[in-house]
Order: sequence, then structure tokens, then C-alpha cells
Amino acid sequence: MCETKNLCLWLVQLVYILGLLGFCLWLAVHPRSPDYTIIKFSVPLTNHNNGSSHGRIEYELDIKNPNRDSCILYDDTFLTFYYGEDKVGNKTIPCFYQGKNREKSEIHRLSDQMDVETRLWTDLRKAIMNASAELRVDLSTKIVYYTWGIKSKQHGINREGKIRIGKDGMLLNNKEVKLRHASKKLKL
Repeated sequence: MCETKNLCLWLVQLVYILGLLGFCLWLAVHPRSPDYTIIKFSVPLTNHNNGSSHGRIEYELDIKNPNRDSCILYDDTFLTFYYGEDKVGNKTIPCFYQGKNREKSEIHRLSDQMDVETRLWTDLRKAIMNASAELRVDLSTKIVYYTWGIKSKQHGINREGKIRIGKDGMLLNNKEVKLRHASKKLKL
């Protein structure tokens, strides 16, 4: 009877230790989501002065892979800017592969511009010239992780952020905008 209790106690301890080691291994290889940051954003001043009914915005987006052991394959990424509830413009970033870097995080930098919807350009220009304006940016994509040669399932990514634009047409206080997890609330 005593030997059976010792054997059961030994088996419970073994299962506990193996479970703890498995959990630690899972934490070590579990990939983290990429970080998205708008580091530059501007509405060029030439657009302010000419009074045209058409304009454009320029932005620079950093996509950072924080994983040292995982590569990421991005599907097409959809970037949309809103002024109030109206869509200012959108851009599709074609699919790309982001490798891993054991020394520091791998960063993919994208500089691009998009045309502003004509009917919104006048309102946006007036708001910027009077004081400041606030745009909302939404980003959505799907990614696949490659960790030690093993392909993960496809993960959906939805991020959003608020961009405050000063009177000069640039980011207010030159403050970078880190895109956060999208709100689960229903947006009207």
C-alpha cells in the first residue's frame, strides 16, 4: 500500500514538472503580434495654399517584428484614414515577408501617399488651417508566423489610432502614433 502511494506521488510530481516545462517552452516560442507605428504624417503645405478641391496626405508607417525566433508573412494590409466618420482615403499594402533578427527587432518601413477624397478635402483643409484636425486610422491584415520552420494558422490583425494634425499640416508635437488593438465596440 505504501509503495502504491509513493508511485502515485512520484507520477503526479512528474506530470506537474512536465506540464511546467511545457508551459515555459510554450511561452518561449509563442509569437507576439507585430507593432504598427505611424512615425511621420503630413498634409503638404502646398495643398493648403492653392485652394484646390483635391489634396493628398503623406505618411510613414513602421511595422516591427518583436519576435526573435519567428518570421512573419503578411497578407495584403488595408490602411484607411477617416475624418470624423467619413473616409478620407485608403491604401492597400501588398503582401510581404518580414524576417527575424536575433540582435534587434526587424522593422519594415513604408513611406507612401494617398489622395484625399475630393468632397472631404475642403473641410479637412479648413480644420487644419483654423487650429488642428484629428484623423482616425484603421489597419487590418492577416499574418502567418514561421517559428523554427513550423507554420502557424492565419491570425487576423486589426489596429487603430488617432492622428492629431497641427496647423502646419504635420503630426501635432511630432508625436508618433502607435496603433493599438481595435475597439470591440460597434462603430456607427
